[in-house]
Amino acid sequence: MDTSGNTVLVTGGATGIGFALAEALVNRGNRVVICGRRVERLRAAKKRIPALHIRVCDVSTRASRESLARWVTFRFPSLNVLVNNAGIQRVVDFRKGGRDLPHVDAELATNLAAPMHLSALLVPHLRKRKPAAIVNISSGLAFTPVAVVPVYCATKAAIHSFTLSLRHQLRDTTVRVFEVAPPIVDTELSRRRDRPPGTMSAQQVAAGILDALQRDTPEVALGLAANLHMQREALFSVIND
Repeated sequence: MDTSGNTVLVTGGATGIGFALAEALVNRGNRVVICGRRVERLRAAKKRIPALHIRVCDVSTRASRESLARWVTFRFPSLNVLVNNAGIQRVVDFRKGGRDLPHVDAELATNLAAPMHLSALLVPHLRKRKPAAIVNISSGLAFTPVAVVPVYCATKAAIHSFTLSLRHQLRDTTVRVFEVAPPIVDTELSRRRDRPPGTMSAQQVAAGILDALQRDTPEVALGLAANLHMQREALFSVIND
């Protein structure tokens, strides 16, 4: 797939991987729309990259997702790429009973329901575009979970499964479906935990995403995530010792 001349929606695009990808896409001559919950972060992103189009949206809520889909297809009828990047990660300790359940609900809504719903809402539009793509950002933790963040890992494993099914359903359409699984990335999301050697920068992940699109590689695990992908079962007992 050509990585220039597209109109791209990146969820969670004001910071981290989403912002790095948005910047790389703009630099390649794409029209890029980013959305996020925090207006101040969106404004800061646009200040750094004036070519960005911004939209406040909390993808964890159905109403916001539906509003975003209506707005972006009306405002940008040439939209042909959706990047499901928005994600949150929380420490959840099930030994504490229901204490962390609000975190569970928020992670499920943001990390899993949002990509599913946005894909469903935008597929009818994307099918009219050629070429078109949906890019789901999963994680190496989809393959070998870290037990301290069990819900995050579970949502990413579910995104992996969902992407396989979505790709199969859309196999005879113009819409290509990609999954990119980064390792631990030096972003706001990971700063509550130690970052081991092999941690990637957001810019490196963005480059990996664009490479996957350009090579038309539907599933890519980046950096150390490739090892997790290959050795998932053996590593589980090691990293959770």
